[in-house]
Amino acid sequence: MTEAIYLEVYRKCEASKGKRRVSVSGMLRHLGVSRSGYNSWLKRKPSKQQLRKESVQDKIREIHAKSHDIYGAPKITKELHKAGEVISERTVGKYMKEIGLKARYIKPYTVTTRNSNLSSSLENILQQQFNPDSPNAVWCTDITYIWTVDGFVYLTSIMDLYSRKIIAWTLSKTLDVSCVLDTINKAKATRRLTNPLVIHSDRGSQYVSKEYRKAASKMTLSNSKKGCPWDNACIESFHSLIKREWLNQYKIRDYDHARKLVFEYIETFYNTVRIHSHCDYKLPDQYEAQYLKKATKLIG
Repeated sequence: MTEAIYLEVYRKCEASKGKRRVSVSGMLRHLGVSRSGYNSWLKRKPSKQQLRKESVQDKIREIHAKSHDIYGAPKITKELHKAGEVISERTVGKYMKEIGLKARYIKPYTVTTRNSNLSSSLENILQQQFNPDSPNAVWCTDITYIWTVDGFVYLTSIMDLYSRKIIAWTLSKTLDVSCVLDTINKAKATRRLTNPLVIHSDRGSQYVSKEYRKAASKMTLSNSKKGCPWDNACIESFHSLIKREWLNQYKIRDYDHARKLVFEYIETFYNTVRIHSHCDYKLPDQYEAQYLKKATKLIG
């Protein structure tokens, strides 16, 4: 306990350098420890165990900062293991608490689109089977709103369920069917499609329009059951993530500001830096590359 008090006094003194200096004696007197004991502690050389602890805590700070303060103990532990550190998740959690770090809390997803009145002919082919065996086997898509000072804007995303990668997205100022058409055309241009695939969505009017069905004519369409958002849980969860981990930190001014933030999250973090538990704590691109490597070996 006394060690922790001395360390806290030392840190506050270091932080005050170049500013108004804190009174060490006053702090020690207030905390009920002696000045002589503190001076003795300052002269004492740190143990190997303490030095390693401080080194690991520095690495934890670095990983946490690189994740935009998003990662908690499980993901930070995985990253430390990759760097060769032998440490338990429990110890990482303890160290994070000591240095005042925690993961940003993410609430469960909520429904962000309404179902339209449709006939019973629409089928739920996916049936909540969210783990296809290969890339470009199942895509899912959805629209969510983003609040800005200038009014709502709308994010349409398409996810490849194999790797949870966002393969296409658009931000629009309206909910016209063009937002889903632009997104699906981007996805088709980005991915090389050799086999038919399933694309799953809710029953929003955009996803049952003639224009959308024409754009997805070579795909098998799957639609959530009426009033059942769990059927499209993965993309709903992603839209919750982008808001809780990123967008809700900002007072978003307008469409341009929102687009910049969405680009930063998806293209420079979610797809390229953020490790995914679904992908065995790899990046989506790494997970897909691993599949392609195995598939090539089997063919060869």
